[in-house]
Amino acid sequence: MTIKEHHIMRVLEMIPGIAVWATFALALVGSVFFPLWVLGYILIYDLLWLFRVLRFVTNLCLAWSRFRLAGRTDWLAKVSVRPEFRDITHVVFLPTYKEEIGVIRGTLRSLAAMAYPKDRMIVVLAGEERDGDRFLTVAEKMQREFAGTFRSLLVTLHPADLPDEIPGKGSNLNWAGHEVRAHIDQLGIPYEKVIVSAFDVDTVAHPQYFAYLAETYLTTPHPTRASYQPIALYNNNIWEAKAPVRVAAFGTTFWLMNELVRQDRLLTFSSHSMSFRALVDVGYWQKDIVSEDSRISLQCITHYKGDYRIVPLYLPVSMDMVNGETYAQSLGALYRQIRRWAWGVEHFPWLVWNMGRDRATPLRVKAKYIFNALEGSYSWATAPILMFALGRLPFWIAAEGGVRGLAFFQNAPFTIEQIMLVTNIGVLVSAAMSLALLPPRPAHVPGHRWLTMVFQWLLLPITFVAFGSIPAVDAITRLMTGKKLGFNVTAKRRAAMPAAVPEAV
Repeated sequence: MTIKEHHIMRVLEMIPGIAVWATFALALVGSVFFPLWVLGYILIYDLLWLFRVLRFVTNLCLAWSRFRLAGRTDWLAKVSVRPEFRDITHVVFLPTYKEEIGVIRGTLRSLAAMAYPKDRMIVVLAGEERDGDRFLTVAEKMQREFAGTFRSLLVTLHPADLPDEIPGKGSNLNWAGHEVRAHIDQLGIPYEKVIVSAFDVDTVAHPQYFAYLAETYLTTPHPTRASYQPIALYNNNIWEAKAPVRVAAFGTTFWLMNELVRQDRLLTFSSHSMSFRALVDVGYWQKDIVSEDSRISLQCITHYKGDYRIVPLYLPVSMDMVNGETYAQSLGALYRQIRRWAWGVEHFPWLVWNMGRDRATPLRVKAKYIFNALEGSYSWATAPILMFALGRLPFWIAAEGGVRGLAFFQNAPFTIEQIMLVTNIGVLVSAAMSLALLPPRPAHVPGHRWLTMVFQWLLLPITFVAFGSIPAVDAITRLMTGKKLGFNVTAKRRAAMPAAVPEAV
């Protein structure tokens, strides 16, 4: 990249941060000098938020009904009648760094228990040279323990300090992808017949997940031009996690369920699946970014000039919630995890740069993805602060007399409260669904923990700001100021093996 191109990229990286901080500045200055204008803006903003909540609830209910239907279907029996099913091979990537052997063993056991022929499953334990001795010892034990279980149980070791990459999941997956390609070539399997799933190493998939994925793949037109996104649950250690962490985790699940229905906004997130053909075509996961899970779908969209889509899967895969030894450690880990997710704002300059020079992709496709990247990050950072903090500024600092005597000013607080009261329908629906998604309570967890599962939703306004808006502002500001964010491994702890993923409710 030339000096001129570097300067252009830096300007693009600054745009989301400028938009966010300009919004906050205008809210502060306007509350002093133009309080009526700010109140009008806040009222319109809250009304728009109400419509978004109502749409969210509608989409969540649709996703819920599809989740229930998918969970009650015998997908293996359904897909087994297709002759082409016998040619499908699944490759499951499990990148890991300093993960406990119990977590890895639990994931492999869950894969061994899948309702799918194991002789058509290749599992890849992808470790890091930075943790080489410990990882290879663990990998050797797993290969002995699961010998003959799968068609192959491969072990890859990502070298440290390679050029043009950052340490993290993306670079590990990139290295493992090249290694697996050689193995698939040796087996002589066509790339179009291989479905790749990139899982976090703590992922426990629904027992019918791979059969459901195969059925969806075989019934999707041009299946190599699609990624496949399941519902992400964080149920493995939910009974041990702290209340704010649970609220944030459920919020992530319900956001994704909403996106599964709104496919115009859907990108891959966390654990996802795709064809090996597409993965090879785009050069595997990008190795110099943090948010490789969503970037891989954007790589495919740009590579295929918009002829690519994300297909929803309404079965869940379950992972661990962040869980430190103390409350403070848990909250700190949660903040870092949300900030890492919010670092997806890095897609905006990348999209503008790559799509801006692309003449083949339709303009409407470019506009959709660029707008979604900017608007999603902007709303994530600003909405909670505008609604719960800055939206009250005109009432606190407006000068006595003048506008305070106007009926509009005096009635505005009541109107805002009523709007926000109606938006609580989203909280009530989320709370009810969260209870239905809970796995059985482990014996070591006291019965009164059920009460916290209900009343934890009172923390939503706090978590919405502290573990939603603020880490997003942090990530956007870092990008604006050129302070790159590295990949951090989330702190997770389990007291026992995870419960089964819910099949249907």
